[in-house]
Amino acid sequence: MKTWAKALLGSVAVVGAGLYAGGDYIRLHLNGWLAPATGPNRPVTWQRGPDAPPVGQRPPNIILIVADDLGFNDVSITGTGVAGTATPNIDAIGHEGVVFANGYAGNATCAPSRAALMSGRYATRFGYEFTPTDVKLPSWFPSSLIRTDTFFARNIANFHTDSSLKPIFDEDAAAKAPTPGAKGMPASEITIAEQLRTRGYHNIHLGKWHLGEAAGMRPEDQGFDESLGFIIGGQMFLPENDPDVVNSKQEFDPIDRFLWANLPFSVQFNGGPRFAPDRYMTDYLTGNAVKAIRANRNRPFFMYLAYNAPHTPLQALKSDYEALSGIKDHRTRVYAAMVRGVDRGVGRVMAELKAQGLDDNTLVVFTSDNGGAHYVGLKDINKPFRGWKATFYEGGTHLPFLMRWPARIAAGSRMAAPVSHFDIFATASAAAGVPLPRDRAIDGVDVLPFVSGEATGVPHRTLFWRSGGYRVVLDNGWKLQSLDVRGGDRLYHLASDPTEQRDVAAAQPAKVAELKARLVAHDRTQKPPAWLSLVKSPIPLDRPLGSSPVNNEDYIYWAN
Repeated sequence: MKTWAKALLGSVAVVGAGLYAGGDYIRLHLNGWLAPATGPNRPVTWQRGPDAPPVGQRPPNIILIVADDLGFNDVSITGTGVAGTATPNIDAIGHEGVVFANGYAGNATCAPSRAALMSGRYATRFGYEFTPTDVKLPSWFPSSLIRTDTFFARNIANFHTDSSLKPIFDEDAAAKAPTPGAKGMPASEITIAEQLRTRGYHNIHLGKWHLGEAAGMRPEDQGFDESLGFIIGGQMFLPENDPDVVNSKQEFDPIDRFLWANLPFSVQFNGGPRFAPDRYMTDYLTGNAVKAIRANRNRPFFMYLAYNAPHTPLQALKSDYEALSGIKDHRTRVYAAMVRGVDRGVGRVMAELKAQGLDDNTLVVFTSDNGGAHYVGLKDINKPFRGWKATFYEGGTHLPFLMRWPARIAAGSRMAAPVSHFDIFATASAAAGVPLPRDRAIDGVDVLPFVSGEATGVPHRTLFWRSGGYRVVLDNGWKLQSLDVRGGDRLYHLASDPTEQRDVAAAQPAKVAELKARLVAHDRTQKPPAWLSLVKSPIPLDRPLGSSPVNNEDYIYWAN
């Protein structure tokens, strides 16, 4: 079909459906309707390494496992587990290695957090400040009719239908928004994979990417030799009506409605056509991780295993759901079953390392991209901390953060000093014997000497976060939350108040001034956002979405 004909057909379809079903309905479903077709499942063959292991000492394998929106309390080594559900395989990484008691995300939403993790730098150093919410539409479609990013932002602006506070949508920013699909981590950034490639590592990506879909931004362009997963933010775990799945829909959440309407159940292998996995997504990624370990047992490899669980849409295997019959609340039970699937996957990966004789010389890191989300509607996922994903309160950034490497890390280690996602870059580089880049600032440090006691002091005295005008600094136990909308400056002393209950800004004006000066100095070293925030949404700090509002409850406004 000619381009002009496709454009005309698209225009007619939009107008006609808009007249028939209402403009909001067509906009809600547009991404899904225009997405590339998903083909049937096909086998994935991983490149095989040498038939025999290298002679002499080899650098360690490195496996980075990242869960999606996993809360501090969802893992039983850092909390109670969801409704008391244990996570023995995840816990074993910490028991047999080190638990970072104060492990922090690089940001409180997934894409900037992953950018910091992959680059070893504050993502604001290269303008990656906000999570992209658009996808590239087909070239024939007249995108001027409907901007998927602005529509999504307007729906985010309806996050809080249960609040008297109103979201703030920026019409000027919407008019200046880049072409959909163009946002992402610049190709000029050096990823962990690109670092390790210089040492001869074979690099494998599985699962979520969310760092850009344009040429130069994709995993196969950013140092990964093989990639199996999804480039946009998320996917279904199984088709909605699959007999093996149990679903939980959050009707109170506009994002949930958008996901159910649009997300495909598909993956791509090395940038090829989309095809359907042959099983529940978490198990599919795990099974391929096991196969990739087997294929690469005789050469050093880096594996980035990025599960999309337990992010919404909430879908669990029926077998996992039935195994948790003691949980009576349906939504909690589905969520707990999803975490159970991640824990099972971690166990299978660890078992395969042992079966291949790679157990002792593999550095395994487990963490989450950010804290649990308030829009799931569950109140205890970040307990004991206040706040959620999309806040810089501890609930949004204080995460499960575990490492295991028997050759270097003593079992049962625990470290209290703050560490950040961007330390993974420097730690992996040091483990592999790769010097850090000298042409740019690297914010992460190798944390292993601090774990072993070879290094004194702490990896970081100061950590920073920024999302638009909302800026936060953690400095030697003092945490300043500087809010541009509704709230001003809030100061907490985490050493005595780790859950940020007591704002002491009024009693400590000198400390507030000192920390604000640090924020100003830090901002001078960062770049402006590569694209503008479209909306600032109110996020309640002390209750999840879908619960009843409380008089005079506390909120922050989150820019994205």
